[in-house]
Amino acid sequence: MKKAVVILSGGMDSSTTAYIAKQEGYEIVAVHFNYSQRTEKKELEAFRAIAKSLDAKTYEIDLEFFKQIGASALVDERIEVPTEGIKPGIPVTYVPFRNGIFLSIAAAIAEKERAEAIYIGVVEEDSSGYPDCRESFIEAMERAIDLGTKDETKIKIKTPLIHLKKEDIVAKALQIGVPLELTWSCYQNEEEACGVCDSCRLRLKGFEKAGAKDKIPYKTIPTS
Repeated sequence: MKKAVVILSGGMDSSTTAYIAKQEGYEIVAVHFNYSQRTEKKELEAFRAIAKSLDAKTYEIDLEFFKQIGASALVDERIEVPTEGIKPGIPVTYVPFRNGIFLSIAAAIAEKERAEAIYIGVVEEDSSGYPDCRESFIEAMERAIDLGTKDETKIKIKTPLIHLKKEDIVAKALQIGVPLELTWSCYQNEEEACGVCDSCRLRLKGFEKAGAKDKIPYKTIPTS
């Protein structure tokens, strides 16, 4: 059976991506990164639940150096997570070159596992403005991986959500049976989602526009 490495945070987008990979006939090798993010424990719990539901082989990789680098509200608690709504530009929740590092490690695992593809749930159309979610970046990483692996290694990077809106992702997830109640998107809380960080706002907006109800607990539901 053909294999795919899926970068799986335990969030809605990556979980939907993993289910799409399964639907497309791949045996799933799920890779999760603990990088000292604020919600590391909750994300790991979500990852394990989703990976189990997919009967996936798993890798849990610790990347503590992200905290040493800092420069992001997700790993440096001295920087506040913004809660006033999504604004133009790159937000302080951007973790420098995170997806580049994740894809590099996923490529090493894919080569070892003899996987044909790496799936990553990046969203360019309706995201928080992260530069490492751009389609042009993903294409460049695929080329770099091809150049940096054995000649017989052929790995495609697949991004099934990259041009979708959040409401489309919610609709797709519900259509293919993703257990969204097991996923976690909040940037700052682990017991109840805050409801006001960029990630919560995007998720809530997606559910609202899709005409569906999100089953995870929220501390606050923004009115706009």
